Amino acid sequence: MHVHSRLISRDGSLNYSPPWRGLMVLLLAGFMTIFDLFVVNVAIPNMQTGLQASFAQIGWIVAGYELAFGVLLITGGRLGDMYGRRRLFIVGMAGFILASVGCGVAPNANILIGTRVLQGFAAALLFPQVYASIRVNFAGDDSRRAFGLLGMTLGLAAIAAQVLGGWLVHSNWFGLGWRSIFLINVPIGLLAVVAARWIPETHAEKRPLLDWVGVFMVSVGLLLLLVPLIEGPEHHWPTWSWWSMGSAVLMLILFYRYQERVRKFGQLPLVNMQLLFQKRFALGAVLVLLVYSTSSSFFLSFALLVQTGLGLDPFIAGSIFAPCSVGFVIASLTAPKLMARWSTHAIVGGALIYAVSIGGLILQVYAAGAGLVPVHLIPILVVVGVGQGLIMTPLLNLVLSFVNEQHAGMASGIISTVQQLGAALGVAVIGILFNHALSTQPDGAGLAGQYASAFVAGMLYNFGASLVVCWLLMKLVSKRKQK
Repeated sequence: MHVHSRLISRDGSLNYSPPWRGLMVLLLAGFMTIFDLFVVNVAIPNMQTGLQASFAQIGWIVAGYELAFGVLLITGGRLGDMYGRRRLFIVGMAGFILASVGCGVAPNANILIGTRVLQGFAAALLFPQVYASIRVNFAGDDSRRAFGLLGMTLGLAAIAAQVLGGWLVHSNWFGLGWRSIFLINVPIGLLAVVAARWIPETHAEKRPLLDWVGVFMVSVGLLLLLVPLIEGPEHHWPTWSWWSMGSAVLMLILFYRYQERVRKFGQLPLVNMQLLFQKRFALGAVLVLLVYSTSSSFFLSFALLVQTGLGLDPFIAGSIFAPCSVGFVIASLTAPKLMARWSTHAIVGGALIYAVSIGGLILQVYAAGAGLVPVHLIPILVVVGVGQGLIMTPLLNLVLSFVNEQHAGMASGIISTVQQLGAALGVAVIGILFNHALSTQPDGAGLAGQYASAFVAGMLYNFGASLVVCWLLMKLVSKRKQK
C-alpha cells in the first residue's frame, strides 16, 4: 500500500503526518454527492413544469441517481483498491462534472433521467474513495476527528440541498431555473480535481479481481425490479410489468447462486452471501433498507405538497424543511453519547420518536387538508428530523458491529448499497401511493386538497415502515442480549 502521509525522520523513525488539506478535498466531494442526492427534491416541481414530466419520470429523476449510485458502490470501492484511490477519485469527479453538465442542459425529461443515471454511476466511483482514503490516511484520534467532520459535512449537505437548492431555483440566475442546481457542480468539481494532488495515493496491498459478471447480474436484476414499480402504475400495470418483476426475482436468485460458486472456488465475490446468513446482520440489512426507504420518498412527497399543491416557491419550501435537517444533524451528533449511556435502548427510543412523529405529521396534514399552513408543520418536522438522526447513524454502526473485522469492508459496501437501493425503492412505492391518490381525488377538492390527501396516502407507507422498524429493532436488541 502506498502511503505518502508518513514521513521518515533523520533518526530513521516513522512520523505520522495526516493529510488535512487532502481531507478538505475529500469532504468537498462527499458534500457534492450527497447534495445532489437531495437537491432534486426541492427542484422537482419546477422540473415537472419546465419539462412537462410525468409522475413516473419524476420518480426516475430521483431514483435513477440512487439506483446507479447503489448498484456500483461496491464496484467503485473495489476499483479504488485495484487502481489507486486518488486516481479513481479524479476519474469519478471528472465523470460527475460531465454528467452534471448533461443534467443542466437536458432538453427533456428522458435525457435528464439518463444523465442522472450517469451522475449516479460517477458518484459510485467517487464516494467510496472518500471513506477509504480517510480510513487509510488517518489513525487514532485523527481518524475519529476526520470521520466526525465527514459526518457533519454530509449532514450539512442535506440542509444545503434544501436551502441553497431552493434559493438557486428561486433566484433563476441567467434564466437557468432548476438547471443551476446541476451546473453549480462544474466550478466546484474542477476545483476538487485540481486540489486532488493533496490526497495521498493509496491502494490495497493485495489487489482483488473485480467480479464483472456479478456486477452485470445484480444491475439487471435490480433494474428489472424497479422499472415496473415506477412505470407500472402510470400504465395501469401492463403484462410486461409483472413479467419484469418475475424476471427480477429469477435474476437475483441466479446472482446469489453465482456469488456462492465464486466464493467456493476461492475467489472474491462481489457480495459474500455468507454474511446474509448471519441472522443479526441480515436483520440489520432489512432495517437499513426500511429506514432509508422512508428518507428520499419523504423529501419528494413534501416538496410536491408545499410547492405544487400549496404553491410555495422553492426557496421558502426549502427553508420550511431546513429545520428538519437541522434536527437531524443535532441528533446525529448527540446519538453516539446516547448510545454510550443507554446502549441499544437509545436506538429503539429514536425509532419510536421517528414513528410517532411521522404519525403526527400525517394527522396534522389530514386534519388541515386544503387549509394547511406550511409553517405550522415546522415543529413536527423538527421532531421527524431528530428521530431520523437518532436512528440512522447509530443503526449503521450497530449493524456493522455484527460482523468480524475481516469482513468489515465487504459489510460496509453491502450496507451502503442497501441504503441507496432502499431510497430508490421508497421513491417507487411512495410514487405508486401518491399518484393513485391524486388520480382518484374529485376535481372539486382543489389542488391543495388533492395534494394534501396524496401526501397522507404516500406517508402511510413511511408510517407503516417505521412501525416495522421499531418491531425489528426490538427483536435485534433482544438477539444481541442473548449473545
